[in-house]
Amino acid sequence: MHSDTMKAMVLTGHGGLEKLEYTTLPTPAPANGEVLVQVTATAKNNTDRKAREGLYPTKKGETTSFQMGGKPTLTFPRIQGADIAGRIVAVGNGVDSSRMGERGLLDFNLYANDRPDINLTPDYYGHGADGGFAEYVVVPADQFHTVTNTALADAELAAMGMCSYQTAMHMLTSARVKAGERVLVTGASGGVGTALIQLCRILGAIPYALSTPGKASALVELGAEAVLDRSGMDTFLEQTRAATGGRPFDAVMDLVGGDMTDRFIDAMIFDMNARETYPRLSIAGASGGNISEILWTRIYLYQVQIFGVSHGTREEAGQLVAWIREGQLKPVLHGAFRLSRLHDAERYFTNRGSNYLGKIVIVPDSQWDEHGKRWSLEGSP
Repeated sequence: MHSDTMKAMVLTGHGGLEKLEYTTLPTPAPANGEVLVQVTATAKNNTDRKAREGLYPTKKGETTSFQMGGKPTLTFPRIQGADIAGRIVAVGNGVDSSRMGERGLLDFNLYANDRPDINLTPDYYGHGADGGFAEYVVVPADQFHTVTNTALADAELAAMGMCSYQTAMHMLTSARVKAGERVLVTGASGGVGTALIQLCRILGAIPYALSTPGKASALVELGAEAVLDRSGMDTFLEQTRAATGGRPFDAVMDLVGGDMTDRFIDAMIFDMNARETYPRLSIAGASGGNISEILWTRIYLYQVQIFGVSHGTREEAGQLVAWIREGQLKPVLHGAFRLSRLHDAERYFTNRGSNYLGKIVIVPDSQWDEHGKRWSLEGSP
């Protein structure tokens, strides 16, 4: 049995942390083809903050959230949180009751259709529909993937959520990265970055991380071939040559943008005679700035292929879940906060560049002792 009401953190509008209100709401009921999931952990993503602050413009000067389908889907009030782990506690019509009690992970996408290979108008739970910063959430039964691997705690499972891993997977598949290729991973200490490092190794590619020296040993342990110093961008090409034996990167997975993008292109084109494929740049973030100044002659004369990446496909989600079940992917969990302390988690999250690697998860207060306390960050500055 589940409660008729639930605690939730509700986003009431664009703005600061004051727009996140902890409140009590009716527990949703699953409709046809849906399941009700009791949330045990939901990973935080940068997209939560950016959507709250209206930082997904598609036109200059906009303060809004993306609307690739033609109309805004982020309406208020909204419960955020995309990377949801939990257990099925009720099923809607058309869903086998034997699924009751299953533990799993949500494929976070709101798909426009059933196509497995393409996702042209990406949206997600926590943005276009209510997500996991609550005690319960309703999701499609076919997108809640059972994971019985007992070696993974629920908080660790949430840390492997699709928002980061599927974005990373789509960056690599869009750029057609293959075994043996040298791949630069920028923003390497975050959720997408750590996912990219692991996925490169599964594909047989060689990942190089761009981060700070304090995180180098952890990133190498995770699978990075070498770590380039982000604080020393004036010597970035020299660092690249030293790390790769003088060869350019085959592809760059760019989560930074801004002024750095031009330098990343440099790292792919400084010796075209040493290349065997076209330079490829996958972009799925702009943490260093939303505008980059690039000479287009550099793009077309050097034949740089650019891929904008947002989310991924059903096929990619299925492959990721298979790797999670097989234990091929490793959770990178930094710590946890209670749902009622989400404001503290948001403040901690904005300082992530200085002191941590991996994901923060949010655990409902009612689940804290079992699923969050051992990873508690509460009390941290």
